Amino acid sequence: METVRNGKYPQKWQDRFTFFDAHGAPSTPAFKEALKAAPGNTQRTIRFNWLAFFFGPIYFFILGLWRKALVGIGLTLVLLVVDAILMGVLGPDSGLARGLSRGLGIALSLLYGLVANYAYYLKEIKERDSWNIFEGLR
Repeated sequence: METVRNGKYPQKWQDRFTFFDAHGAPSTPAFKEALKAAPGNTQRTIRFNWLAFFFGPIYFFILGLWRKALVGIGLTLVLLVVDAILMGVLGPDSGLARGLSRGLGIALSLLYGLVANYAYYLKEIKERDSWNIFEGLR
């Protein structure tokens, strides 16, 4: 944990890393209980990353999470193919097709926002940089 306290990271990242060190992965019961007990602002800071939500793979590349960014891009491409097929079947003017397209886009953005903090913690503190974009996700 000395790496976190040496000033290499902004305070927001130090707080996130300390929380993950103390309570484990977001999928663990200890993490969930500690997050419930934390103040609302801390909950939002630990749980979600807005820059990752809005900028997705670009932000992952900036953080050095290039493996997870490539997996995310691959997942996006697969979902774009599924979306194109649905558009072809339902028709581009279909409200259902447009709704599904928006839903897929929002789901991908949520995925990036939810996994960014723990993925960066694993890379920087635990020195684990895997291809699994879902690692530690609850």
